[in-house]
Amino acid sequence: MSRGSSEPAIVLVRHGETEWSRSGRHTGRTDIDLTATGEDQARATGRLIGAVLAGAEPAQVISSPRRRALRTAELAGYRPTEVTEAAAEWDYGSLEGLTSAQIAQRYPGWSIWDGPVPGGEDADAVTKRFDALLTAISDHRDPGPALVFSHGHAIRCIAARWLAEPVTAGRHYALGTGAVSALGFEREQPVLLRWNLDNSMTGPQ
Repeated sequence: MSRGSSEPAIVLVRHGETEWSRSGRHTGRTDIDLTATGEDQARATGRLIGAVLAGAEPAQVISSPRRRALRTAELAGYRPTEVTEAAAEWDYGSLEGLTSAQIAQRYPGWSIWDGPVPGGEDADAVTKRFDALLTAISDHRDPGPALVFSHGHAIRCIAARWLAEPVTAGRHYALGTGAVSALGFEREQPVLLRWNLDNSMTGPQ
C-alpha cells in the first residue's frame, strides 16, 4: 500500500437498500435481501467503483458474509476474494431490528455510538475488529487498492479508524445505501479521498 499515492488505498461500498434500511431498523446479523431499489443501487456502484479506481485493479475484494453485501458485490461486477466477519455490520445484540426511536423508548437519548448495546458489540469491540481488518489489508502482499463491501455503521467506523479517530467519530459521516467511498493518503497522511458517492453522481467529485 503506497503512502504517497493520490490513488485510493481502500474503496468502501455500502450495500444497496433493504426493507430494514428503508424503514430505519438496525440490521446487524439478520440476513436480509436487497429491495428492487437496492439492486439498482448495487448495479450503479459498479460504475462508481470503476470511476474511483480509474483503471486500477483491486488487489483484494473483501465482503461481509451477509447476503445484502454479497449481492451488492455480485451486481457491481466483483467476485470477493475473501468473505469475512471482520467486514460485517456492528452487532446490535437485543436491539436488532429496532428503530432508533423504539430504542430511545428504553434508553432515552440513545445512539449506537454511546450505547448501551445489550448482548451486542460496544465501541471497544468494534474498534478491535476494524483495526484488525485494516491491519490485514495493510499487510496484504499484492500491490493495489482493497475493495470492501460492507455496511453503514461498519464503514463509518472503518473510516474513523483509518484517520486514527475513535469509532465514535463515525457519527459525523453520513452514508447512504449503495454509496461508494475511498480512503487514501495525502502527503503520506491518511485522508478521506471520496465520501458517500451515489448513483446521482456521474463520477468522483
